[in-house]
Amino acid sequence: MKGDTAFFDTNVLIYAFAKDDPRAKIAETLLAGGGVVGVQILNEFVAVAARQLAMPWADILEALSALRDLCPSPVPLTVKTHDAALRISGRYGYHIFDSLVIAAALEARCNTLYSEDMSDSQTIDGLTIRNPFLVRPDHSQVKLANRKPARSNVRQSSRKS
Repeated sequence: MKGDTAFFDTNVLIYAFAKDDPRAKIAETLLAGGGVVGVQILNEFVAVAARQLAMPWADILEALSALRDLCPSPVPLTVKTHDAALRISGRYGYHIFDSLVIAAALEARCNTLYSEDMSDSQTIDGLTIRNPFLVRPDHSQVKLANRKPARSNVRQSSRKS
């Protein structure tokens, strides 16, 4: 049985720490409710935060600490995850890295994967992909259903201006 847990793709983490990005509030709200990430996601966060956000190393480490508090049990990247990703990639046509994210979310028994990069509303083995930044034809965004109240400021001191 699937849990009532969200899995976050790298873009959600990045937007939570991006300065002056209109998607930041949505990302912060999602992360504040807690959920799951994979070790791959944490590694991708480091790469993008350093290269594209130009975050200082100390801020990246502080951000990782905050993320690991909110998502305390990252799914490891294993051969089992890799094999599952290969099956997902072959069946659904996703790039291997996106398939690894889906496989990790399934391994963590999550019911929702928040990602801007995959097919919104697609369900794979009980996991529904949601793009929380997508504005619907009725001008609404994805409902942040089953989200717990915010328990901390995701960006903490990394966002000092």
